[in-house]
Amino acid sequence: MRRSLKAALSAVVVAVPMALVATQFGASAASPVAKGSGDYVPHNATTKIAGLQHFCGSNGITCAEPATNWNELAGFNAAKKAGARIEGYIGHDEPATLFYSNVPGSGNDVTYQITLPKDPVTAPKNNGSGGTDDFMLRPTFWLGMVMCDPNGSPNPDGQAQTGHATVPCKPDSNSNIFASEDPTSSRYFGLGPGQAYEEMQFYPPGWAPWPAGIGCTAKQWCAAMNIDTFADNENTGALNNTACLNTVGPEPVNFAFVTKNGKSTAPANPGAPQHFIPNNKANLLMNPGDNLTVHLFDTPAGLKVAIEDHTTGATGSMTASTANGFGTVAFQPNATKCTIKPWTYHAEYSTSTPQTRNVNAAHTYNIAVSDEIGHWEECGKVNTKSPIAACAVPLGPDTNDRDLGPDPAGDDDFCLPASASLLRKVNGCLDIDGDFDGIPYTDSWPGSISNVTADRLLHPTSQTFTSPVTVGGKNFSQSAFESDISRDESTDTAFGVKVPCQRHFANPADPSPGTGCVNPPPNSVFYPFYSTGQNSSGCFWQEGGPYIPGTTNDFGGNAHNEFGPLRVIDYPTAPFGTITKRSNDFRSNTISNPCPAA
Repeated sequence: MRRSLKAALSAVVVAVPMALVATQFGASAASPVAKGSGDYVPHNATTKIAGLQHFCGSNGITCAEPATNWNELAGFNAAKKAGARIEGYIGHDEPATLFYSNVPGSGNDVTYQITLPKDPVTAPKNNGSGGTDDFMLRPTFWLGMVMCDPNGSPNPDGQAQTGHATVPCKPDSNSNIFASEDPTSSRYFGLGPGQAYEEMQFYPPGWAPWPAGIGCTAKQWCAAMNIDTFADNENTGALNNTACLNTVGPEPVNFAFVTKNGKSTAPANPGAPQHFIPNNKANLLMNPGDNLTVHLFDTPAGLKVAIEDHTTGATGSMTASTANGFGTVAFQPNATKCTIKPWTYHAEYSTSTPQTRNVNAAHTYNIAVSDEIGHWEECGKVNTKSPIAACAVPLGPDTNDRDLGPDPAGDDDFCLPASASLLRKVNGCLDIDGDFDGIPYTDSWPGSISNVTADRLLHPTSQTFTSPVTVGGKNFSQSAFESDISRDESTDTAFGVKVPCQRHFANPADPSPGTGCVNPPPNSVFYPFYSTGQNSSGCFWQEGGPYIPGTTNDFGGNAHNEFGPLRVIDYPTAPFGTITKRSNDFRSNTISNPCPAA
């Protein structure tokens, strides 16, 4: 909780309309790079439109979590020497539920029933007191699926890079499964078709809007289709050409808000950063507490999301089509210019099994529902002249006062002042919380305290979602829990942690692999986990703590029990045929789906 129980129960909430404030740090983001900040601030068109950016050419919310840092790739030094400005790694904490099925279509056609969270009656205050709105816990939660991209890892430009031609990706097909770890095998996992990962993201209201912030409006939710591509050859460590690295980065992102008519308001491809600016006349907007049907399915025109809001009757959609400006960034390491080609994005697999993963991602999932936490820290005063929008005066539960960035030196940066907010006038910092001491790591989640009255006054309700169903309404037979806590506990991002996670087990190997990898993370007071509930429509999932009323299964009652042991995951790496082993995740055993949809 952000304040004492006694004070919380006596709080009086006064609703005041807030005017939109246009300032979004665009000017400071384009300022000269401060001494010590390295290449943290990119210099490209996206920066001019959207302000401070992360390595994937967005505000960081859209970034998928790579298994390997860019500076670990064999081609990193050559890329830097050639003039590439590759921003520092920015990760995020992604507790997720994974769903498995051998039913054809389960890898490319899924439907969920979702209820959006509602904020508490007690508003947050800019002095560290008050309630906790949903945007302070997460910038987004999302629905995932592995996609085809001919210019994505593991083996783009294969003939030139490895002597093995890039294998075409056949949409919606398990012929794309390359799972052998024998480099002499024709199914070696380093030679599989090019991949990307889709995240159907939902953004909470109430604070600073996109592109520098995390929402669209003061009081309504919005959503966007994101498709992230790791643009490197895992077998050689080669990155794309300097022109691409300096415009769309090593992880180019296609992005399009879900609109009422299904037409993108700007080209979705990575070369058109204007797509990050919300057009709320066109976008589908949803109220807190609305009940939704969300259908993700492949079509001849591309992967489509269709959202039906049963509470208001509104509908919206987005298709990953050339008509909506989706495009793939050509992987041409020796080229002098960056080429983006129109591309229709399709799901990669027919089913969702442990073998249908993206082999360059920290996570092991295909079909998944994930949260994205660790992107909110309070700030007493923002330094508006800082090129990394650092916090000048720390606030709240920060364990490392004045922990100014960039990572790994600190994480109180990418901050916005209260004046940028559309509703809740609070300062906040959006960099990854590398010391796990921000609001998402406190007992500010729904059901994280035992006093139900205080919980409802201070904390938002949980999002709820059903297990996915696929073609014909068939349920997924199995599920698992996974969080990339260990990925973010390593020296890549963590600081102020006494014993960072030694996550490298082989190629390279840390001195004591596994040491310092703990669940829940160090400095955290609380870590959210998933549980189930029941209503007249059947079983549903929720997220928070053990005290959510009506909980039917809490899977051990805490994150340590639910997410399970540290897992070592294998990835192809350079030189060709080498396998790197990394403990990027805590992952439970696979279990029979305990919450099938009605």
